[in-house]
Formats: sequence, C-alpha cells, structure tokens
Amino acid sequence: MRLAIFDLDGTLVDRSGAFADAVTSLSNDHGYGPQIERWLLTELADHAERGDFERLRAAFPVAESADHLWRVYIDRMASAVHCRPAVLSSLEQLREAGWSIGVATNGASDIQRAKIHATGLADLIDGIAASGDIDIRKPDPRLFELAAARCGTQLSPGDWMTGDNPETDIVGGNDAGLRTIWVTGRPWPDGLVTPHHTVDDVVDAIGYLLGEGAA
Repeated sequence: MRLAIFDLDGTLVDRSGAFADAVTSLSNDHGYGPQIERWLLTELADHAERGDFERLRAAFPVAESADHLWRVYIDRMASAVHCRPAVLSSLEQLREAGWSIGVATNGASDIQRAKIHATGLADLIDGIAASGDIDIRKPDPRLFELAAARCGTQLSPGDWMTGDNPETDIVGGNDAGLRTIWVTGRPWPDGLVTPHHTVDDVVDAIGYLLGEGAA
C-alpha cells in the first residue's frame, strides 16, 4: 500500500481565516478589548498551545483560567475551520485507489485533532502525528516516521509528503526519504532542496498522486 502524508494547516485546511474568526469570537465572548485581541492575533499567529494563555494572563488582568481559555479557543477553532468539499472528495478517491493517508502536523495534539474531526477529515485519514504528541516538530524526520506508524506502516521509497511550508514540509519530508509536493503560489526559496512536484492547490497534488505519483 502506498502512503501519502499531508500537512494540515495551510494544506488540507485553511487555518488563517479560521484563526482570525476564532480569536475574534473568543475576545467578544469574554468582553476583551482590542489590545488583548491584537495580542492574541500576534502571539498565536504561527501556532497556539495552552501555555500561550498563561502568558496572556501574565500580561493582562484576565479573570478566566488558562485551561478555560484554551478549551474555548479549541472549540472556536473547530467551529471556524473548514475543509473544502473538493479536498474531501479527492482524499476519498485516494483511499479508494488503495493509498494510506497520514497527517504530520506541527501543533498541540488536542487542537489539531479537533480540527480534523470538525472538518470530516477523520473519516479519511488513517493516522495522525502532531508535534504535541511527542514534543518533536517538523522538519524532524521522526514526526513523519510517527505518522507512518500511526497508519500501520513505515516509510518506504515511493511514499509522498505534501505541504505548503518549504522548510518543515518539503525539506523535512525529503530528509525523511519521502518524495515531496509543494502546495504554493510562491517562488521556491533559494538554497533549499527542491520539491519533486509543485502545485497551486492540494486537490491538484492529490490528482498528481493518483496519476504520475503512483508510478
């Protein structure tokens, strides 16, 4: 069985739009002013974890506990994030073609899994490896190896990694021995190992795997 590993945020789902909606919703729910909302938008921009809300409480006179705010943030992100129907349909075709599908994602385990379940991706994914599971982040090859193990297999020649980040997804996937597909609309950065294939949309990446990528 062939293995296709995907990044989550920015590849299978649009985190950026959902993130802004989630922060605005959380801020409105708790009566936070624009200063706290700006802080959250800045400090949680790349990724979020429970400790960020401890830092929030240290910076501002916030009454709610960090645990409460983290749970609310996870709920708001799960409500706001979406996976396009075309992506879900393409992944279903990939499974029907005999591929095993994994996710390797940087981020806290609970929030990444909440996104996957909320978007319907859970029914199409065989295994998930989040950096919060083992405190190892992409581009470390061990996270890709964990994703394969969670799919009930191990990395082998001909397996693929698809993602939008040049360093964590493409260089990291290459270092793990995977073929790589870069989902982008940007020029490739100088000095980095180049991806095996480049597309503008993850649906096109899946189409490539179903065709040339299966060779």
